[in-house]
Amino acid sequence: MERKMTTEHTTRSDALMERARKYIPGGVNSPVRSWYNVGMTPRFIRSGKGPYLIDADGNEYIDYICSWGPMILGHGEETIREAVIAAAERGLSFGAPTETEVEIAQFMSERIPSAEVLRMVNSGTEAVMSAIRLARGFTGRNKIIKFAGNYHGHSDCLLVEAGSGLLTAGIPGSAGVPEGCTADTLSAEYNNAESVEKLFDANPGQIAAVIVEPVAANMGVVLPGEGFLQKLRTLCTRNQALLIFDEVITGFRLAFGGAAEYFGITPDLVTYGKIIGGGMPVGAYGGRREIMEMVSPLGPVYQAGTLSGNPVAMAAGLAQLRLLYDHKEDYALLAEKGEKLYGEMDRIIKEKGLPWQVNHIGSLGCIFFTGKAVTDYRTAKTSDTEIFARYFRCMLEHGIHLAPSQFEAMFLSLSHTGEILEKTLAAFKDAMENI
Repeated sequence: MERKMTTEHTTRSDALMERARKYIPGGVNSPVRSWYNVGMTPRFIRSGKGPYLIDADGNEYIDYICSWGPMILGHGEETIREAVIAAAERGLSFGAPTETEVEIAQFMSERIPSAEVLRMVNSGTEAVMSAIRLARGFTGRNKIIKFAGNYHGHSDCLLVEAGSGLLTAGIPGSAGVPEGCTADTLSAEYNNAESVEKLFDANPGQIAAVIVEPVAANMGVVLPGEGFLQKLRTLCTRNQALLIFDEVITGFRLAFGGAAEYFGITPDLVTYGKIIGGGMPVGAYGGRREIMEMVSPLGPVYQAGTLSGNPVAMAAGLAQLRLLYDHKEDYALLAEKGEKLYGEMDRIIKEKGLPWQVNHIGSLGCIFFTGKAVTDYRTAKTSDTEIFARYFRCMLEHGIHLAPSQFEAMFLSLSHTGEILEKTLAAFKDAMENI
């Protein structure tokens, strides 16, 4: 597929943004879509195929957002598309149980040890919010521990030192969240198990759960240090608290069993996002049967969703998960692609004597424009966002579509061929010479 050269000014995207600002706050339905921090107008997307996106003006881009992760097979994968069409022909929504939601729950449960029983929801935010409520209901405790720079959606109690759009905008929390909503949220340092232990010691018998992004992918990509996740498992077990893995990004991406499988850790609860819907609006939370049976209608922890288990989304998700499971060897291929792309980016940076960092694992990667090794929220924030903005614009001129924030991940898909990676690396080399 031959790339059409992009231009500095995309007339239709500019016009659409001007129109959108009249009817949508900031012209976008999620802050992470805003290009405000890179001083540009976002490209409005018309279509996607494989590793490519086409914007409203017909410009073509190599996509490294992949809808923030779920398009692991590329855009418009034929099997998923056919499953969606077939499901839509039967009806879009019933507000009643369907066989497909049973099939996908069974498919996941039988293959993921940490998800013995699952409840489908409509987003990663909803999954995490529900898992937190469940942890409190199961343990009879109120306090939770999260990590600075980890992002778990926009529910009130978790908007404390969060990553993603809040970190991009430099906002420590959010207006409209009463202090009481976060009074029971304790913040620890990512990759610092001692900070977690101190919180347990200071709050004996009060902590319901520790929630963590096993690979922090909402402050860029920050890998867990050796033994960090295992220490969390040990601390939670010792203190009779639940360990929650937020696998909205890492689930079915690092491995079929997500980070839990990749690192060999079994959490008590796990949350998933839109990758289990093939990119459609879906989420889920799951865990041990004894915990999950606390959820209504079996137990006293209430959680509901009119559109949960939507038949079209379930059909898309089941098709994607079956493909991933039947071709688990593709995870090694994704890791090879990641090493080729991110490893070569790192080599180019070092060859040019630049001080910047490349963090990556599997198909996830991030370039931090800082001279410090990035291991936590504090070091991630030392990145130079002005240099990032110049880098972003340079890559865009070469037809490379990146997240418009220093603090977001790059995502590879199986549709990114060796030739595409070479084109991307050529663009990256030019960017390193001109920013």
